[in-house]
This record gives sequence, structure tokens and C-alpha cells, in this order.
Amino acid sequence: MSRSVRPAAVAGTFYTADPVMLDQELRDLLAAAAQPPPGLQPKALIVPHAGYLYSGGVAASAYASLRPVAARVERVVLLGPTHRIPVRGLAVPTATAFATPLGTVPVDDEALTAIADLAQVVTNNSAHAWEHSLEVQLPFLQQVLGSFRLVPLAVGDASAEEVAEVIERLWGGDETLIVVSSDLSHFHPHAEARRIDGATLRRIVSLDGGIRHEQACGATPLNGFLIAARRHGLSAHLLDACNSGDTAGDQLRVVGYAAIAFSGAHDGQ
Repeated sequence: MSRSVRPAAVAGTFYTADPVMLDQELRDLLAAAAQPPPGLQPKALIVPHAGYLYSGGVAASAYASLRPVAARVERVVLLGPTHRIPVRGLAVPTATAFATPLGTVPVDDEALTAIADLAQVVTNNSAHAWEHSLEVQLPFLQQVLGSFRLVPLAVGDASAEEVAEVIERLWGGDETLIVVSSDLSHFHPHAEARRIDGATLRRIVSLDGGIRHEQACGATPLNGFLIAARRHGLSAHLLDACNSGDTAGDQLRVVGYAAIAFSGAHDGQ
């Protein structure tokens, strides 16, 4: 397959395509974000992936927590569910970089080589071409981290252990941040969604797997990450949560969002 830059597919729909406006919107969202617990140094984040109008404030709460570790993060392992193209396993692209209105993010070829022998890792450009769950995270990461290398994983039909095996290969040290892209429940009335999402968040914060797809669209990468988080002794910190009925949507059919950071005893490990 030919190698190329994966263009920004949802700029202009999920977030503005104007680089100046996008830069200012990100600055404003991060400035207004919920304050993380003192001393928090995240190793991993769970971040929503709706349009910025709906979930941008919650996403900003996750990314604002990276300020203490931003200078040392060199690589981001980004996992999100596939919404448009069914795929067996975890799909990687052949692209050399991912583009956003703020510039390009290089793909970490060394990291992809490190997982290439795993049977659940497949090359599938179609799974990435229009996938928003990964793309919407990139402008926030560019704003907070500056330069970094990206390991983009579009997660389809896979077991939690298969996902965890990939994450373990890529775990790294202080230089590696793991981001799981997921919204919570979909299309319930506001009060019911808060009840459902509250129960889901209690399980996630307890590092309890078995999250179902009706609870979180990114349940597959999320459950795999939680296995790795337990193995590494991470602790979860709920930073922010709401739903689209609280931001810009109809309260009769809402989508839930949460920002969660995970850290350990030593520098987020």
C-alpha cells in the first residue's frame, strides 16, 4: 500500500476547520476546564469524542490534567472504536501522519512495528479514513503537548485481552500516554442517562471491566485498557462528566460524556 498523510475528515463538522478559530476555541475550553486533583500526573485518559459543541468542555477537563506531564510525553497510544467500517481486531493505517487544521502528527512507525506480529493487529486504511473517534482527540493533543508521535488504533471486534495485549506492548514509561476515546450511553432521556452513566462510571473508577457497548461505545478498547490498568496498579480519577442535554442537546435523547485520568504511585505509572 502507498504511504500518505491521513487528511482531517471531520474538520468543519465535529470541530471548526479554521486553524485560528480552532486554536482559540481550544485555548478557551482548556482555560475553563475543571481543575484536576493536586499532584495528578496521568498515565492514561478516557475522553469523549462527540463534536466540540457537545463534549468539548469535558474533553478539555481530561487534557488540562496533562499540563504537569506534557513536557515529557513523546508518544500517544490512541484507541477508539470504529463507527463506520467493521473490522476484526485493532486496525492500524499505512499513513505516515495524521493531519488536522493545526498541522500534522507523525505516526510512530517503531511502535507499529513492535505490535505488527500480533494476530489481532491488522492494516486497514478504510477503518481510519472517516473515523472521528481518533481524529477529534488530535487538536487537543496538539494544543497541550505540542509535538508527539501517534499510535492510532481503530478498535473493532476484539476481546478485552486482545486489546490489553496490544496496550502492554506499547505501555512504555513516562514518555508514553494512553488515550481511550469513548462516549457513554446513547439516546436515553436526561435523568435515565445520568443514572446509567453514574453506574458505568463507578465501575470504571473501580477498574471493573465488563462494560457493555450500550454503556459506552468504546467498551472494547475501554475494557482492554482496564485490564492493563489493574495489572499496573493505576488509580482512576473522575475529572468531569455530563451529557449532551447539559451542553447543547435535546434532553429527551442525550449522549453521556466523561473525562477520567489514571495515574500510579510514581509519575503517573
